[in-house]
Amino acid sequence: MDNPYIVSEITRIEKEINANEALINDPDLGALAKQEVDKLQKQLESLQTSQIPKTEEAEDSENFNDSPAIVEIRGAAGGDESKIFANDLLRMYTRFAQEKGFTIENIDDGVVKFSRPNRALWDHGAFETFQYESGVHRVQRVPVTEAQGRIQTSTATVAVLPEVKPTQVELLDSDLDWQFTRAGGPGGQNVNKVNTAVRLTHKPTGITVFVHEERYQARNKEIALNMIRSKIWQLQEEKRLSALSDKRSQAVGSGMRAEKVKTYNFPQNRLTDHRLGKSWHNLKEIMEGDLGNVFEFTIAEFATLE
Repeated sequence: MDNPYIVSEITRIEKEINANEALINDPDLGALAKQEVDKLQKQLESLQTSQIPKTEEAEDSENFNDSPAIVEIRGAAGGDESKIFANDLLRMYTRFAQEKGFTIENIDDGVVKFSRPNRALWDHGAFETFQYESGVHRVQRVPVTEAQGRIQTSTATVAVLPEVKPTQVELLDSDLDWQFTRAGGPGGQNVNKVNTAVRLTHKPTGITVFVHEERYQARNKEIALNMIRSKIWQLQEEKRLSALSDKRSQAVGSGMRAEKVKTYNFPQNRLTDHRLGKSWHNLKEIMEGDLGNVFEFTIAEFATLE
């Protein structure tokens, strides 16, 4: 294999697999670790036969500050409570975006695109605002399903990608596998009658996206292509992050999807950012979308470490 990045990624993933396997018996993180191992094994298999497309040189996070942000939130460890927490995070981000005049587009279940904030209300671009939310978010609280009042630890994963222009990521038609299916739903003229849902796979990397939110196939195809470009960009961004200075790496971690970034401790009314060693003690308001101070601090701190 002559691609040095793919070789380095294989080495990195093998190390992550070993690290996660050591956590499988952990009572709080074991389930997440097992899921992560399964996901990493699939990534490893894909990378062993893959070629990552070229991306435009000298593109880094700063270039995408004003780009739309695609935010994908999934429940991880913790069963139903993790899914509830994922929905809470999505609601939190959406309420903030509504208050700041962002354009909001629901792309799929747990996936939303934020763009074009009202600059009179919020003077930061969409991706600039949300980019540092990527990673594992942990919640500590008594679930509504817990009859004994016991505190449970659950996690959700957040991935934040910029919307990437076609000129910034090279895609070959021969590398794309399109599948069209009927969208599921509660009913209506368009449901289960027309193949509007789109599943797109980028064969060289194994990246797959499924889009069914829009009523028209052409629009779902456009969204799927945008998401594939963004996910390929993410691979290149992880390469860039891995080469950052030790100072920034030690302070804020790798920025990878498996990194624990925040803890939401409800009994203590506390949100903690583990990368920056910063806590806020107004968690109730934060969960209602009061994220302005959190985002302002995070953006400023990361800027000093670039």
